[in-house]
Amino acid sequence: MHALRLDLMRYWVSIKSIGVTPEMEEYDKRKMSIFNQLNFLGIITGIIVPLIGLLFNDHLPPLAWFIAASPLAISVIVLWLNHEQYYEHARLVYFSLYPIATCLVYLGKVDVGVELFFVLYGVLSVFFLQEIMHIIFAFSLAITCYFIACIVPHDYYFRLAKSNYYFYVFNHITAISFIFYAIYFIKQENNGYHYSLLNKSRESDLQKQEIAQKASLLEEQTAKLTELNQLKNKLFSVIAHDLKTPMYALRNLFNNMHINEMPVKEIKALLPGIVSEMNYTTNLMENLLQWAKSQMENTSLQPEVLDIETMIRRVLQLLHWQASNKRIHLESQVEEPLFCYADKEMVNLVLRNLLSNAIKFTPENGHVRVGAKEQASCVEIYVQDDGVGISAERMQQLFGEMFYTTKGTNSETGTGLGLKLCKDFLEKNGGRIAVQSQLGKGSTFTVILPRFGGEIGPRR
Repeated sequence: MHALRLDLMRYWVSIKSIGVTPEMEEYDKRKMSIFNQLNFLGIITGIIVPLIGLLFNDHLPPLAWFIAASPLAISVIVLWLNHEQYYEHARLVYFSLYPIATCLVYLGKVDVGVELFFVLYGVLSVFFLQEIMHIIFAFSLAITCYFIACIVPHDYYFRLAKSNYYFYVFNHITAISFIFYAIYFIKQENNGYHYSLLNKSRESDLQKQEIAQKASLLEEQTAKLTELNQLKNKLFSVIAHDLKTPMYALRNLFNNMHINEMPVKEIKALLPGIVSEMNYTTNLMENLLQWAKSQMENTSLQPEVLDIETMIRRVLQLLHWQASNKRIHLESQVEEPLFCYADKEMVNLVLRNLLSNAIKFTPENGHVRVGAKEQASCVEIYVQDDGVGISAERMQQLFGEMFYTTKGTNSETGTGLGLKLCKDFLEKNGGRIAVQSQLGKGSTFTVILPRFGGEIGPRR
């Protein structure tokens, strides 16, 4: 019995170590271990679930057998790619084939109760994938497949809940178990990683100073984790609540178009509201992905010389429709070529958020002006509106830790995450943000960025 246990442990270690090389960083090894364990569980699921279907003697449609057996095939392919050290390819295969295979079953009008797996694919893609474009692709794919499979109405010809309710419940329990174990594995490996760092730091007297520094760092991380935990709770609350609104609006529109054959005029009358909701959802998803990337990957800066006039023109084009829905006039006041030195993606996000906020808090037929001017060692970019303005008390809360947010002039909602990202990203680029406002007379947000490398001096 003891020998059998040792053999099983050796096999389990071998599975966890597939694709792991000595050159890997410790943290990458642990992430690979988690990913291998999830795929091994996928293989087990791909074997057990079809066997359960056979034991219950269910007359399941072919698509149901397809989704039951697909984890076996996909996870075998992923583990083979890991073994051949095609790590990013393996992850892209995992986060592409799983949601597509699951979605195909629902498109085939078969409801087998596995929609919770879309949540698993979306959440894990942010943790495991390295490139931001891969994260956006995988997360968007999971959300799109969920929308197509579960939000768009289908006339299912087979529902597992009616055919075999216990099997239906089992599928949901399996999905919940995968989500729990994925998060649990991540937590355990992260804890183990931190413990290993601490143990190594005690191995010699020469490392005592590093231990003190790491202890201080851990205190900082604890404070940051507490802050991030509060933010996480708020974000999940926002996701759970705010993402439902545009999805339900689209579902109701499609239902009415399908069932009631709505006239074109009525459809057009509903579209502006839905477009407004989807604009908010798009901004929310962009901010969430940027926040997740900055928190989980310790994103390094990629500063370069930026043409401010070109960036402002492109952002104005991007938000043209949002402004048109409120009949707001957008105006660029950049009259000469200006340049700054900063990370392009971060500055783009700052400009989008500030301009979107200006449109949000400006009433219909208002004006929003975007301009820039050159100073001795910096460039000032301003976004000015003639909207509702901000009180002195509220201005003190804008960039605090409570993520201040209010509704816009057309009841547009927000999370407050955008302004925090603006402040954080500007500080990383050696810049800062300032605001001037008066109730009823509008606001002016000013972004100060260096013309060359380095930080701008403190405000005088």
